[in-house]
Amino acid sequence: MGLFDKLRAELIDIVEWIDDTNRTLVWRFPRYNNEIKHGAQLVVRPGQVAVFVDRGKVADVFQPGMYQLVTANLPVLSTLQGWKYGFESPFKCEVYFVSTRQITDLKWGTPNPVMLRDADFGPIRLRAFGTYALKAADPKILLTALVGTDGVFEADEVGELLRSLIVSAFAQLVGESKIAALDLAANTAALSEQLRKRVLEKIDDEYGLELPQCLIVNVSLPPEVEKALDTRTSIGVIGDMQKFQQFQLGQAMVASANNPAGGLGAAGAGIGLGMAMGAQVGQAMAPGAVAQPPPPPPAAWHVAVNGQTQGPFDLAALQAAISQGRLTPATMVWSAVLAGWTPAGQVPALAGLFGPPPPPPPPPAP
Repeated sequence: MGLFDKLRAELIDIVEWIDDTNRTLVWRFPRYNNEIKHGAQLVVRPGQVAVFVDRGKVADVFQPGMYQLVTANLPVLSTLQGWKYGFESPFKCEVYFVSTRQITDLKWGTPNPVMLRDADFGPIRLRAFGTYALKAADPKILLTALVGTDGVFEADEVGELLRSLIVSAFAQLVGESKIAALDLAANTAALSEQLRKRVLEKIDDEYGLELPQCLIVNVSLPPEVEKALDTRTSIGVIGDMQKFQQFQLGQAMVASANNPAGGLGAAGAGIGLGMAMGAQVGQAMAPGAVAQPPPPPPAAWHVAVNGQTQGPFDLAALQAAISQGRLTPATMVWSAVLAGWTPAGQVPALAGLFGPPPPPPPPPAP
């Protein structure tokens, strides 16, 4: 290679940037020790802006298009470098390409719950997350405030700052709006736009950035509060609680009749619990009802079955067992009011449950 070919190779003829990352905000043209040739071509593609910087001072800014780098196209740079009558020799200058396209699918979220005072639940904690889009609004401010001498400036480098600003603005917004937690979903669109404007006020003039979109995707309550809400919703879906308890009682009796092995115990537990809950819920659901104290616990009866003790049972459970033929007057029972195990038919509190004995059968027909 000859001397002139070597010198020609050290001169830059074309200044351009082909971005294939979709995440880069600013990219500095790698000039190294090369010099930009007089009359070189500058290619600025759609979605880009080229900024010439001379010794730390922002000079000329080029919008999308193709330019020839001569004195007429570099008026500010010509003044800074003292080209009063034009120039013919190569020159040194830093060239930054700034992307003006939207960088989408950026995410934000509350790292810690936001404490609020809600009209329905009182003090609660809320979590939220969403997405936002970012683009360069003023290349000069962006280069001065954030980029500096960085050769490549990615959106992730300013992501932590933006997420902090969004979370702070979100906490202030929902606190000032006084919207109930259960109504936040219906106001998501309006709150998202207010949130975008609040953050934009802080980054537009100070950092030269624009926030085309800032969306609130979801607002959630703590798991324990959500579980309580699910329970409350289930009660509302059931509707008539007294009828529901009666239905459960009927189901328990059917299950007891179909399970001979544990029928006596199941009948006692199901019927006793069902009657007690049905009475309490019925009183609570009645219009104008006043909360009553719970009734005293029923007497506990134990029954000897095949040499084993079963129970305790209440009178309702024993009545059900008698009607099913599982409890007879000869069945041994015990309670705290008895001195020892006694046949059920000889206990005054239980004798009336068996009713009068059936009459003797009629004589056979002749």
